[in-house]
Amino acid sequence: MTAREHALREGSQYLVNVKVEKLPSHTEVHHAGRVGWLRAAVLGANDGIVSTASLVVGVAAASSDHGNVIIAGMTGLVAGAMSMAAGEYVSVSSQADADNADLERERLEIESDEESERQELADIYEQRGIDASLAQQVATQLMAHDALGAHARDELGLSEQRSARPVQAALASAITFALGAALPLSLAYFGSMATMIPLVAGGSLLFLAFLGAVAARAGGANMALGAGRITFWSSLAIAATAGVGSLFGSVV
Repeated sequence: MTAREHALREGSQYLVNVKVEKLPSHTEVHHAGRVGWLRAAVLGANDGIVSTASLVVGVAAASSDHGNVIIAGMTGLVAGAMSMAAGEYVSVSSQADADNADLERERLEIESDEESERQELADIYEQRGIDASLAQQVATQLMAHDALGAHARDELGLSEQRSARPVQAALASAITFALGAALPLSLAYFGSMATMIPLVAGGSLLFLAFLGAVAARAGGANMALGAGRITFWSSLAIAATAGVGSLFGSVV
């Protein structure tokens, strides 16, 4: 036996005797899985703070009655939460209907002409840089395993993480709107008419900056950019409403 054969034999024996350790489980977390609920939650909370703060500031600029301001704010909270829930449900349901229609069309196309659909998958993989022969093998195996799932993912861009969930989106929007609206409303409730406008406007912008930072952090984006973006546009909305309230208040 040569030295090389001896070394190969010893190496093979070592591989047989070595204890194979269990590889760690896949624990990587992707931000894409949060897109559905994160979008609805941020939109709801942001709209709750901005709309209620704007309403309170606008009414406070036009009226000197503390009770009227609180009633207007409470009305805006309830109406806004219900409106957000209904709007999100209808919007996401429409998206789900469109996705289901596309999936049904793909299912019929696979049933009627499976070979063309397999070639369509292979072409997609080739365009992404896979060798032609390997693309054909991948398309064939995926079609055999889950043809509709392969076309949904690679042709239509649909996935479980990004699937439309109308009820989840509606509840997230309604709850987060109410929570967001409660923040400026509580400032208005405990504040006096003399300090209400700067207190509600300033406090709401701080809430919004924090919300923007948290949302950016949850989505893997820059926190300062997220906070600055939401604060800038919200300040314009509050300022515009305060101006309208002051104008109508002076007229009345």
